[in-house]
Amino acid sequence: MFDFLRDPQWLWWLGAALALGAIEMLTLDFMFLMLAAGALVAMVAAALGLNLTGQFVLFCLSALVLLFFVRPVLRRRLEESTPLAVTNAAALTGRDALVAEPVTELAGTVKLHGEIWSARPQWDGETFAVGERVRIARIDGATARIERLPA
Repeated sequence: MFDFLRDPQWLWWLGAALALGAIEMLTLDFMFLMLAAGALVAMVAAALGLNLTGQFVLFCLSALVLLFFVRPVLRRRLEESTPLAVTNAAALTGRDALVAEPVTELAGTVKLHGEIWSARPQWDGETFAVGERVRIARIDGATARIERLPA
């Protein structure tokens, strides 16, 4: 009844599937996951008594089908469900700041999250007084372009 346990071929496929699964955890690209699933298909074939050539062909076919048909769907769903992380200067756009020194077209600073940034008005001709709350319109290099808060 348990004759398949005496033949270690299925264990090799199980080991390959586990190793490929471990590699997948490092890459997170679904490539090795598809190969691991193919190894599991070959493991079942080995447990059912299919010869080594048949196991290898079944592994290759199932892995190719998974790679070309399942993997793109999984990657697309993952990319659609993962929010885009805004970092660095782009993360500051839209934040509120406090004018630390009067802001004109030539000079000025704002306090943003405890840091002092050089600042210029977003639009020519605007000026901002000390203590005024403003919004960061964009970041140009190390200079914050600021605008008035909506009323």
